[in-house]
Amino acid sequence: MHRSEVLVVGAGLSGLACARRLVAAGRDVRVVEARDRVGGRSYSATLGSDVVDLGGQWIGPGQTRVRALIDELGVETFPQHHEGSRLLDLGGRVRRYRGTIPKLGIPTLAVMAVTMKRFERLRLRVPTDQPWAAPAAARWDSQTLADWMERNVPTRDARALVAIAARAIFAAEPGELSFLHFLAYLNHGGGLQRLAEVEGGAQESRLVGGVQQLAQRLAEPLGDRLHLGTPVRAIDQGRNLRVTTDAGDFEAERVVVALPPALAGRIHYSPALPSRRDRLSQRMPMGSALKVVAAYERPFWRERGFSGEVISDRGPLRLVMDDSSHDGRQHALVGFFLGETAARFTGRLTERRAAALECFARYFGAEAQSPIAYVDQDWIAEPFSRGCYVGNFGPGVWTTLGEALRTPCDRVHWAGTETAREWMGYFEGALEAGERAALEVLAARP
Repeated sequence: MHRSEVLVVGAGLSGLACARRLVAAGRDVRVVEARDRVGGRSYSATLGSDVVDLGGQWIGPGQTRVRALIDELGVETFPQHHEGSRLLDLGGRVRRYRGTIPKLGIPTLAVMAVTMKRFERLRLRVPTDQPWAAPAAARWDSQTLADWMERNVPTRDARALVAIAARAIFAAEPGELSFLHFLAYLNHGGGLQRLAEVEGGAQESRLVGGVQQLAQRLAEPLGDRLHLGTPVRAIDQGRNLRVTTDAGDFEAERVVVALPPALAGRIHYSPALPSRRDRLSQRMPMGSALKVVAAYERPFWRERGFSGEVISDRGPLRLVMDDSSHDGRQHALVGFFLGETAARFTGRLTERRAAALECFARYFGAEAQSPIAYVDQDWIAEPFSRGCYVGNFGPGVWTTLGEALRTPCDRVHWAGTETAREWMGYFEGALEAGERAALEVLAARP
């Protein structure tokens, strides 16, 4: 039997940030993690001569906590490559463009300008910590993003562009997202343009050596207080709070569950969780994302004037970016199966590779069919993630169950980027949520 004052479940950035704050306050803390590694949805691996990120990989302006952590740990960052022409694969036609505006017809451009202004105006009405308190919350939460587009975005191409953005940002289809959630998420990150862009946006910078090193460095001081390969099966809030894992039992005064609600809901709780919290975990499915990286002898796309960035409405890769190393020693492309196409290709490694390389070749030429190294990550099939990037809210969830998202259940507290009050779904949100949960524990009665 392992005993501590606080047990943190999950060694992603959120759980580790929580543990760090508690240890700094003098609390006796243990951390249990189901995987054989730390990092959660940040996962770095060696490909050829570089370390690539198979999970989240970018940071951007406004993400002050993660930037402070990077600076504290002495990790070097470098800008995401974005020089050159972009490609838009829309309606069966591939268009080349520069800047932020694709070459589309005047009606579509006019509709997109109006739609973007509406998104900006509406998202500012949604409190990031209490989306259910927005003046029009009930109406917005009763419809999906697809419903709203059908009524408010009159051209097909404009609707397709919003759908492309939604898949890229949420890894979900527009019909899966509450419109209230869409607006709240935009507000968390400073608007649609900031979330979608490279320069000045959430994809502005990468980390030399990969993002997972942040979690690895945070975990080092824990020593043998960190237990890997230890999935939690049950939490019993009896007289002594007991947590049952595959590696034995743990006792603690309080528990912080730093997992997405969909995974937290797989744990057996005794007594049962309040009904709203239990239902919330059943109605926040993870996004659908598969990520592929292909390395090449030379950057043939750059040689032809392309930045490497592609957005597509047909896929199967919905988003492509340049993934070359910071020092120019290795050149690579990264692609994302998102939403419906991710669900279609999960568990199909051979077909997935062939489809990804065919997409790269469609955009940049036949050389893309012959990488010198290739790797991919099927997040849907990963048993301790069950999807990526983040848990999403469907229609009706925020207004009926949202208040249960962060509310402690007796001695059980909740962390994870899904519970963030800002930058939900990002590393910044994971750190904020972990720190907030730690402060809750410190303020609670023994």
